[in-house]
Amino acid sequence: MSPEQIVAIIIFVAMFVLIVIDKIERHYVTLGCGVLTIIMFFVFSQLGYGAFSETMNVRSIIKDQFWIVTGHASESVTGINWATIIFIAGMMIMVEGMAHSGFFRWLCLKLAKLVHYKPIPLFVAFMIMSSILAMFIDSITVILFLAAVTVELARLLKIDPVPMILSEIFCANLGGSATMCGDPPNIIIGTSMHYTFFDFITNTGLIALISLVLIIFYFFWIFRKKLIEEEHMTIDTSTIPEPSEAIVNKRDFVFSSIIFGLAVVLLITHSMTGLTVATIGIGIAILTLIVAGKNALTILKKVDYKTLLFFIGLFIVVGGLEKTKVLEVMANGIGHISGGNPYIVITIVLWLSAIASAFVDNIPFAATMVPVIIGLASGVHAPTAVQKDYRHVLAWTLSMGTDVGGSATPIGASANVVGTSVAAKHGYMIGWGKYCKSAVPATVIVILVSMGVIFIRYNREITEVINSIAK
Repeated sequence: MSPEQIVAIIIFVAMFVLIVIDKIERHYVTLGCGVLTIIMFFVFSQLGYGAFSETMNVRSIIKDQFWIVTGHASESVTGINWATIIFIAGMMIMVEGMAHSGFFRWLCLKLAKLVHYKPIPLFVAFMIMSSILAMFIDSITVILFLAAVTVELARLLKIDPVPMILSEIFCANLGGSATMCGDPPNIIIGTSMHYTFFDFITNTGLIALISLVLIIFYFFWIFRKKLIEEEHMTIDTSTIPEPSEAIVNKRDFVFSSIIFGLAVVLLITHSMTGLTVATIGIGIAILTLIVAGKNALTILKKVDYKTLLFFIGLFIVVGGLEKTKVLEVMANGIGHISGGNPYIVITIVLWLSAIASAFVDNIPFAATMVPVIIGLASGVHAPTAVQKDYRHVLAWTLSMGTDVGGSATPIGASANVVGTSVAAKHGYMIGWGKYCKSAVPATVIVILVSMGVIFIRYNREITEVINSIAK
């Protein structure tokens, strides 16, 4: 192993450890490690300015293909994935605009009223709503508002909000796995490998849908005793505010709803229009700020810039691993352990992603693994078309592993941290024991479903790889 590879690995491991310890804000950690990676390019290796320039990837922004796809796009992005950062920034602005108008609180109260505030229908409805919202909005934002409204309703209805919050967190992560814009790992995978919203919804979306049905039954079963007891309680609905009371500004509410609908349409059709997610993110952000008028500055101030900086530093560190060929070594290692058998490779990628994401942030793990799965597919001695199909299968495998695996523990995904924090803030403590008791079995169920669906649905692609290796 070369000196620059050792340095790149040390920086990467240090970043992961510091993120897990959580004593320093994570954007400072990734930016600091990113600076060390840049220094490594010029001091500890012969990579120099070329590696630095490719890792910063600023030139990609001025290319036409970055904004509008007019032809065949390359399969991967090297260095900082600016499309991911711009898209997330745009969606953050849109979500802040929606929150400012009272959209999320209105939606929760409206749904609660539709099910007549009955605990069991409310429990199921909020799980489904959490999944659906997380398909289009970052799961962190979904849980931030959903958990707060859940606590508010629970106090008014005199029920325990913890089962609902636990199930909402899991369903938000599961729903996020269904689309390209649902979870940050999917945004990274999608923009790096040039997938569309439709690509995700027809692949990981199917797995998420099957899993959601099972998970609803699972969470109802483990909390059935408490839910049945609450179902027979007398509910005083006179103290519950009307959904209309949640609307802060009717004009902003209507416009933010229209903008959200437009964002969904653009994301679904962007493979046909040629508009990239970066273009959609910028457009939606500009519309939101125009509608906000004098409140535009307030919305901009609420954007989570720390997360955007976190991404920038993260991509630089991963770029260091890529340029020093550490990721190539990882891919070769997995290939060697599996003997090239695609069934074993898929199993390793799925379970490794799930287990790792349960204990470390799934965002850096996904960013690290994208070049690895590309290397695994490219390393197969097979026709280009077979390699491409295999790469797609590994991408869906990585997506499900990172998105769902992060649900297993309170620190596995940002949505988990936010949900348990909101509950604790209102006096409902959710420790590791209580959290993992329900979440770990649910995670195992979804991972097993994912593995089964992948093996069955992509049997032809897997068989082609096996046949190519045999030749």
